Amino acid sequence: MTLLRCLLFTVFLAPGAERQRVEFTKDPLTTVSKNVAEEKAVLVDVRSKEEWEAGHIEGAIFLPVDSLRKHSFNEKKIGKTLPDKKEKKILYAYCVVGMRAKAAAAILQQLGYEVRALKPGYDELLKAGFEKDDVQNGEDEDSR
Repeated sequence: MTLLRCLLFTVFLAPGAERQRVEFTKDPLTTVSKNVAEEKAVLVDVRSKEEWEAGHIEGAIFLPVDSLRKHSFNEKKIGKTLPDKKEKKILYAYCVVGMRAKAAAAILQQLGYEVRALKPGYDELLKAGFEKDDVQNGEDEDSR
């Protein structure tokens, strides 16, 4: 581990250190859908590569939480995947049941993105009318 990572790790785990607590968004899926349609927001799929390749929401950005954790202090690599922060787009992170979405949201918020964790997972998004995209166009996690 690099010295910087060790220091950051120590700071985040130090007694009394404030940890960023992320709650699920209260935005209903109709609002999420409207924001995405109006290009005010994007969906960020934080599931695994295998889950992504099995199917994902059309237009979603693939950013697996494991890759995000691996590169959490490399904003440049993450910035290549996500919309520019200057665009002020909302990032809606989703997974299956919401826990990985919350973990990803915490990291992305620390990097200055406006991100909201979705409790409804992939299946609920499909049931709500989001379109499925079966095309396998995700990047390999190690290339991030």
